[in-house]
Amino acid sequence: MARIKPQALLQQSKRKKGPSRIGATTIIFYGLILVLISFFLYATYRHWSNRSRFQSENHLSASEGENTFVDSKKSELPGYAVLNTSKGSIIVELYKESAPEVVDEFIDLCQKGHFKGMLFHRVIKHYVIQAGDSQGTGATEDWNLKGKQTTSMKHEAFMLGTSKGKHVHKGFDLFITTAPIPDLNEKLVVFGQVVKGEDVVQEIEEVDTDEHYTPKVSIGILDVTLRQKI
Repeated sequence: MARIKPQALLQQSKRKKGPSRIGATTIIFYGLILVLISFFLYATYRHWSNRSRFQSENHLSASEGENTFVDSKKSELPGYAVLNTSKGSIIVELYKESAPEVVDEFIDLCQKGHFKGMLFHRVIKHYVIQAGDSQGTGATEDWNLKGKQTTSMKHEAFMLGTSKGKHVHKGFDLFITTAPIPDLNEKLVVFGQVVKGEDVVQEIEEVDTDEHYTPKVSIGILDVTLRQKI
């Protein structure tokens, strides 16, 4: 048997260990895999990015919707009240923004007919006319004395207000100023202003009264009509 020479074995070994070539198909295959992975990552990024933006927009829309709802509720409230008295009509603009709770209570009482037949039981010239429970408030005389001792004028005439504190049963009285009252905030919660019918207020102010500032002839509120506009 013939022996293979060492040099021939070495040459055969070199031919077997030579570098193998990568086929074009393999390159294309791995390239497609990289493209798919890149596309998947990009799609995932876009999905979460759009989702975050969508949630943010929904949150803003919800907030704007709530604010719009609150504003619409405010705008639905009557903005004016017409006090139909035995001397004529007094139109009052309601301060829905600055005194919302008092305005809400006033509107509720108007709808229940609370002020129907209410008398102006205290009239102080060049100061205030008051309608309500004649036995509920006796401090108006003190106001007159105290108010004349100061000269600072912070409030104009023809303001509508009610006494401060909890209103129990018939305790919601109405005050309409007929002159500037220096310490008005200490006495009243102002929730409106007369915009028409000042002459009616002045006519009520001029009636004859007794020593307790009670009109000698009954003057009252026939009813109160609520309006959105005038």
